[in-house]
Amino acid sequence: KIGLNLASSLIVNSYEFKKEISKHFNVNSHVIYNPLNKKEILKESKKKPRFKYKKNTIKILNVGRLVDQKDHLTLLKSINEIKDKIKVELLIIGRGKNKFNYIHYINSNNLGKIVKIIYTNNPFPYMKQSDLFILTSKFEGLPNVLLEALTFDNFIISSNCHTGPKEILDNNKGGILFETGNHVELSKKILVYNKDKLKMRKKLIYAKKRLSRFEYYKNLNKYLKIVEKHS
Repeated sequence: KIGLNLASSLIVNSYEFKKEISKHFNVNSHVIYNPLNKKEILKESKKKPRFKYKKNTIKILNVGRLVDQKDHLTLLKSINEIKDKIKVELLIIGRGKNKFNYIHYINSNNLGKIVKIIYTNNPFPYMKQSDLFILTSKFEGLPNVLLEALTFDNFIISSNCHTGPKEILDNNKGGILFETGNHVELSKKILVYNKDKLKMRKKLIYAKKRLSRFEYYKNLNKYLKIVEKHS
């Protein structure tokens, strides 16, 4: 609290984060969203991927470090729940200390044909292929990966974690939220997505329109104004 009060300005990246920091530290802050550079990520998406999804499956993607915060185990458990109900394929892009634990779970539950884990510093060619992006994090700031996935028309299912996903998806208007850590609920949400594609398309269109909040130069200019104010 002492350190935060010494700052000329405090900047946070979501209104939900602003409420949290005010509640815990009683300090005021400015909200500036993470700038979304669509031009750059669209350029990067043109590079050739080394993995391609199979045809006639729901193509699911997750991008994130393989650590406890990202909670990939909830995602893997949900895929295990639905593997005999609908045709899905999951690609996880990331690296981290939990990789071998996840590989063990995949092998133990015979998921090897429908779940793959790879690492690349350019996930955008894979977003370009995907239908559905699932975030299972226990906590976030404002997850850029959801903004990037929406740029490529990925429908979003996300944990309702603090902070960011609820704000990006406008509390379920632009996607689907599920209780953090609840793999049974997540599996049901995936089945809902598969069953009512028209309704999901409307949600996706809404979320795409709302991406204007994160426009690159709009948010960079907000940073510039604060810097100029204190310079």
